[in-house]
Amino acid sequence: MRQGRLGRGVVWALAGVCLPTAAYAAPPGAPNSLTIPGITPGGFSVPWNIVVLLTILTVLPALLLAMTPFVRLLVVFHFLRQALGTQNTPTNQTLIGLALFLTYFIMQPLGADIYRVAVVPLQDNQITAMQALERAAVPMRQFMLKYTRQKDLALFVELAKEPRPRQPEDLAMRVVIPAYILSELKTGFQIGTMLFFPFLVIDLVVASITTSVGMMQLPPVVISTPLKILLFVMVDGWNLVVGSLMKSFY
Repeated sequence: MRQGRLGRGVVWALAGVCLPTAAYAAPPGAPNSLTIPGITPGGFSVPWNIVVLLTILTVLPALLLAMTPFVRLLVVFHFLRQALGTQNTPTNQTLIGLALFLTYFIMQPLGADIYRVAVVPLQDNQITAMQALERAAVPMRQFMLKYTRQKDLALFVELAKEPRPRQPEDLAMRVVIPAYILSELKTGFQIGTMLFFPFLVIDLVVASITTSVGMMQLPPVVISTPLKILLFVMVDGWNLVVGSLMKSFY
């Protein structure tokens, strides 16, 4: 049943892209509009369907960065790479891909809830598109508030000049989203700083030894980098880092 509803949703999305030619080729006087479930009875004209679809595709990366754990994951991975001193290994594409799949792993239960409370009623014509957005915003707001600091929320409530809410769930999304991003950046920097310390100790020890023996012709980083990589592999570093990051969301 769910696959069938998802299939209908894909059909509507493809229809918004594929029907313009047929609509423009229609004879004079024919209705040049496309009715979408959950929208007004008259539907949207085909050009507006394309505009809405392209707009959603354009802002999708920003939504991914703003409302998911992607920011924290990517910040920590870049800190880890800098601490190891491996320059561009792993590559940016590898780190982004890993962060994307971990983000999907974390957000999948939330996505299932949003599908159940918002997408399914919209496809069944039980609610409008705006009502579906309002329903989808409720679990997203709860997820973000769970990892947002009170200090960051208070900052944006003050900047927005809004009255103090009775409970955090009453806050508008324009307050919750930037506060959530700030909190995620702070958490990512905290974890990244903690990752730096053991590798910094190795750098200091190697630098002091090479300086004391008068080995000036060989930079200390040339010796410390293989040692840091060896230590990271021996302790199964990727498993520890990814495991700790995932546990921080549960």
